[in-house]
Amino acid sequence: MLFTAETEPPPNKDKPSLWFVFRGQDLMVQLSDRTASIPCVADLSELNLYPVRERFLGTIDGRSCFLAEVPADTEPPAGMFFRGLRALFELLEEELFWIAGRASHILGWERTHRYCSRCSTPFEMKSDELAKICPACGLIDYPRISPAVIVAVIRDNEILLAHAHHFPDGYYSVIAGFVEPGETLEGCIRREIREEVGIEVENIRYFGSLPWPFPNSLMIAFTADYASGTISIDDEEIADAGWYRADNLPKIPGRVSIARRLIDWFVENNS
Repeated sequence: MLFTAETEPPPNKDKPSLWFVFRGQDLMVQLSDRTASIPCVADLSELNLYPVRERFLGTIDGRSCFLAEVPADTEPPAGMFFRGLRALFELLEEELFWIAGRASHILGWERTHRYCSRCSTPFEMKSDELAKICPACGLIDYPRISPAVIVAVIRDNEILLAHAHHFPDGYYSVIAGFVEPGETLEGCIRREIREEVGIEVENIRYFGSLPWPFPNSLMIAFTADYASGTISIDDEEIADAGWYRADNLPKIPGRVSIARRLIDWFVENNS
């Protein structure tokens, strides 16, 4: 699948389009046999749905994609269900999942950036890019993206994994944290690891990145080598942390996350 982000909708909506319909934080999908699909109709009125807002997202393999939000008391059509995005990790095709994530990110921005933060005038949408503009003072507002680092720390044939207080029971992952103003990505890595587990790292190397729409992050992944120190956890964020071999891992994140890709990379290189 090839997704192309666009801002100008097609001149007519007579052809079936993919509709990413949200009720609150939940996405409407069709479910069958452990798979999920996105509704495909020319207009939501065909499903007896009437959105409070909608937006053109772009095209995927030439088919139009739209974001829509329906009222909180909306019941889904027969055979369809509202589900949280995290619950759809393994059910939606991967490209559709990330389009749904883009839709969720934009929807959150639409809800929370209705007025100009400089003069309080209602924003208007720009027609040539994904942005809002104040008709009174000219302030331009773009969807917020919060950069966060995530890093696999390696010591010989072991990887550092931690269980944060907000993780599901028994699950461990690599260290992550948000970048602060004036901070480099490498500086953030060193600070987060030092704060959360009390050790120092070296040989920081870029691994990859992944949008993370919970609600608006960009996860930037790295690997690093252990340099010095003994694990000393920050009790406010971390419940437990330790070094694990590839053949003795605890429960780890699902395959869609870049955390899992980092752990899989470690396993492939240490099996």
